[in-house]
Amino acid sequence: MEGVAAVSTEKTKDIDYVEVCAEDELWDGEMDAFDVGDHEILLVHFGQQYFAYDGLCPHQSVALVDGELTEDGLIICGAHQWQFRADNGKGVNPANECLQAFPVKVENGRVYVGTEPE
Repeated sequence: MEGVAAVSTEKTKDIDYVEVCAEDELWDGEMDAFDVGDHEILLVHFGQQYFAYDGLCPHQSVALVDGELTEDGLIICGAHQWQFRADNGKGVNPANECLQAFPVKVENGRVYVGTEPE
């Protein structure tokens, strides 16, 4: 499922945040894609925390949401099985790659993602 982020934007410390979903819409162990500003964002709920990354695999720009989030916290690209850690975006296979991270905050039961990478 791919969503378009809500129109509500908020600026914090020179970072614009866009509301993408309610906390209870994405269960722990799930991920979904959202359009945030000019970016397709992969929002990952893992270990009771939220992480946001560029939603396209750095290998061949395949949508990561079409891949898998494993129980032990690996995001696996569905095209060529590239693997990244859900908690920090660092590459596992290959180890020299990483996902571009975006800031995330949760307030009043809503999840917000920054419009620019960290």
